[in-house]
Amino acid sequence: MLTGKQKRLLRSIAMTQKALINFGKNGLSDTFVRGVADALEAREMVKISLLPSAEETAKEVGAYLEDAIPGLEVAQTIGHSLVVYKEASNEDNRKLSKQVAALAKD
Repeated sequence: MLTGKQKRLLRSIAMTQKALINFGKNGLSDTFVRGVADALEAREMVKISLLPSAEETAKEVGAYLEDAIPGLEVAQTIGHSLVVYKEASNEDNRKLSKQVAALAKD
């Protein structure tokens, strides 16, 4: 479970980034979940943008991803976008999680 400080850090980093994944009319498919999981393994944090053609809301997509990907947490849902975070299992990809873990000790 992310603390408020950890979520604030992730939101501040995500604010300066463009959405990495666009979610649209194809819906909540296994391909979408696999793409998010792969991106999270490489980057630990992913910003997802919902296109106008999407039938689901950002909160629904976030809840679905939390159920589908163990360890995933939604850091922010705002408008038609959401930010998700999951610590990478590969030690080489854990750059962001070190910053997040440091805030847990505060």
